Amino acid sequence: MFNQNPNLKSSSKQTISLVLSGGGARGMAHIGVIEALEEAGYQIGSIAGCSMGALVGGIYARGKLQDYKEWICNLDRIDVFSLMDFTLSTRGFIKGNKVFQEIKPFIGDELIEDLPIPFACNAVNITTGEEKIFSSGSLMQAIRASAAIPTIIQPFLLEGEFYVDGGVMSPIPLALAKDFKQDLIIASDVNAPIACQVTINSQNQPKPLISVPAWVVDYKNKMAKFLPQEEKEKPKLPSFLDLMNLSFDLMQDRLSDYIIQTYSVDAVIQMSRKICGTFEFYRAKEIIDIGREQTYATLKQLNP
Repeated sequence: MFNQNPNLKSSSKQTISLVLSGGGARGMAHIGVIEALEEAGYQIGSIAGCSMGALVGGIYARGKLQDYKEWICNLDRIDVFSLMDFTLSTRGFIKGNKVFQEIKPFIGDELIEDLPIPFACNAVNITTGEEKIFSSGSLMQAIRASAAIPTIIQPFLLEGEFYVDGGVMSPIPLALAKDFKQDLIIASDVNAPIACQVTINSQNQPKPLISVPAWVVDYKNKMAKFLPQEEKEKPKLPSFLDLMNLSFDLMQDRLSDYIIQTYSVDAVIQMSRKICGTFEFYRAKEIIDIGREQTYATLKQLNP
């Protein structure tokens, strides 16, 4: 765990409207962002989010973020895989019911209007194309609708309408902060087109289940001198699903840039899209630490 950065100036308990982007497992960085802001002396007076940002923000607004952090940081690869209720449906290959049942204790049956910290999130009505803002009603239903990533998690049915990830229209929902009267507006973006903040350590990579004996490798290298070399494999073409997801990512990047330029924001804490994959929740502790470090760096610029 990091100590408070000694170079940060006192915030004199300035209040913040915090806006959290979507991003799958990268959204775990939002936890580090929240912790660093609090350690620096800021008070998060309101919070808004999209998709994974809605989940982290909603759980924080309810006061259960520390419990959620302890749970998520103890998941390994097998645990994460076991939470995926796969399906052959063309609407999305994960139902999403299993994982939301598992995290229900952290969300509870709360109403958004009863939360101790004002909260809002967004989703998109896939039929009408309209953005729906959740600032009242069931917290669980709001988060569930906001986190239905197109082509991955099935749309969420609510009151006869199907909803998908709010990132389709507003991946960093800064518009939701306009009704929150705080001193500063800060956004946390985990899909930034910047250099990756993670250095891959080969020692930490998972070992193959079956290791090739050294004599086999040595024999193969020797025979390569006498046998013609095979042609290099052509680059693998992305699948239909890969194309859909890459297109969705590019669309979100452009939308995020436009939104940040359109709305007045005091600071944007950026994490690279490349820090982890969408479902690498077993790397939660590492990703949380990145969020903390990037927040320290951003606050230095905010308070030079």
